[in-house]
Amino acid sequence: MNARGTAEQRHVPVLRDRILDLLAPALAEPGSVYVDGTLGMGGHAEAVLQRCPNARVVGIDRDTEALELAGARLAAFGDRFTPVHAVYDEVADVLDDLDLPQVQAVLFDFGVSSLQLDEADRGFAYAQDAPLDMRMDQTRGITAAEVLNTYDAADLERILKEYGEERFARRIAGAIVRERVKEPFTTSARLVELLRAAVPAASQKSGGHPGKRTFQALRIEVNQELEAIATALPAAIDALAVGGRIAVLSYHSLEDRLTKRVLAAGARSSTPAGLPVELPEHAAYLRLLTRGAEEPGAAEIEANPRAASARLRAAERTRATKGHTA
Repeated sequence: MNARGTAEQRHVPVLRDRILDLLAPALAEPGSVYVDGTLGMGGHAEAVLQRCPNARVVGIDRDTEALELAGARLAAFGDRFTPVHAVYDEVADVLDDLDLPQVQAVLFDFGVSSLQLDEADRGFAYAQDAPLDMRMDQTRGITAAEVLNTYDAADLERILKEYGEERFARRIAGAIVRERVKEPFTTSARLVELLRAAVPAASQKSGGHPGKRTFQALRIEVNQELEAIATALPAAIDALAVGGRIAVLSYHSLEDRLTKRVLAAGARSSTPAGLPVELPEHAAYLRLLTRGAEEPGAAEIEANPRAASARLRAAERTRATKGHTA
């Protein structure tokens, strides 16, 4: 057992029952395939395996420790569970390698996982001093420290503004560039100290911890999260069989905006304006299953505070499109 506890002890899956209600109708037939694009510690996957006895699960995660924990949690399900070490934007390649041209359900649970937040040595949490790593897959890619120590002021300002929606991006970027000349950044405590000095006190009172937005921006940059989402969502929808369903959990406005855009595009006709009839190839190929973005209830947030910012959207595939088999 992992020294920090089992997956069951460490993770509460967000909106589990609602996600099951949305996806289970697509997983009733023998041979149905559910793809968990962000397996984490396996909470949603376990619930699907329990509730949908005809389904098999393909669990994708870039975090090797998450795969180890989830594998232990789901071992009892035998060959109904297949773990895969990959990033969720590689979903098309994963399914191709497994000879699965179509699947019946997909879940993406974006953002940083409980596993990553809880482990101080990963550097995701601004409340604990740790090496500035922030890689979800520690086997590849640049670290947050490398971003801080090598990006020029303009690029730092851009990622803080775009990914962190940080009002004081220019001021913070300038401070980082000045401070790293004295000594490179290696740990989160020094970055938090800089942010406390750079963000005006009045903003800290009204806007929460001064590290929140900068740490989010660094994490998104290090893991190329928005680019991955922009690739993963269309690829997953393309893999859905007609009648298949996709559910997406987002935790900040950038993720949710991307999700909304992709699902909405599939749920409306693309028939050019002025045509008297809708051409079949321009008809919507998705049906939205949620009205806007659904949020957890008060009871769930009280039991699991990390669920507070979650937003859930879901859709069903209604027809085949070009290059897509029914």
